[in-house]
Order: sequence, then C-alpha cells, then structure tokens
Amino acid sequence: MNIFVGSLPFRLEEAELKELFEAYGEVASARIITDKFSGRSRGFGFVEMPDDAAAQKAIDELNNAEISGRTIVVNKSEEKKDSDRKRSFGGGQGGGNRDGNRRGGFNREGGNRRDY
Repeated sequence: MNIFVGSLPFRLEEAELKELFEAYGEVASARIITDKFSGRSRGFGFVEMPDDAAAQKAIDELNNAEISGRTIVVNKSEEKKDSDRKRSFGGGQGGGNRDGNRRGGFNREGGNRRDY
C-alpha cells in the first residue's frame, strides 16, 4: 500500500521516516519530496508497505501523531488521475490572460495589447 505522509518536520530524513513506519511492518520504500530547485523538503512524503494490514495499522496509529512538534497527517495515497496531470497554469492550451491572448506569460509588444 502506498501511504501519504504530510506536515512532516522539514529536517526529518528519509531514514527516520522509514524507521517510524518499520515499527508497524516491512517498509519497501520511504521518500520525502523535495523542491527541485532548492533541494529542501516540501514537508510531505510517501511510504510503501507491501502488507496492507500493517500499512492500515500504521495509518490508524500515526495519523495526527506528533513528530518534532508537528502533527503529521497519514492516509492512504490515492493514484493521480490523468485529468489532474493535464492542468495548465499560465499559458498554452486553455491558459491565457485577462487581455484575451493565449500565448501565456507576459504580454509583449504586438498580439492583443491594450492601452488603458
């Protein structure tokens, strides 16, 4: 079972996350998600446990637990839908700005520029 773990302390290491869940059974992997630019923790991660019963026990007992002064959130991870992956932010297909142009980004000279 894939488990989502949120509100993690930013200094928590993957080895510590794995150890936390190993108290409930075998842990196949433990991963903390990091910012791709700074490399710093984003405060959440995922734990994979092959035994669903052990995973559910970990979820039940660790959800709302306090780790280093933070109350963590633990629940079954849901698979992302294709529609969630196709969202567009700030341009391209379906994007656009309030001037009505669909090039995205800043309104450069030309295009649908309006002077107010």
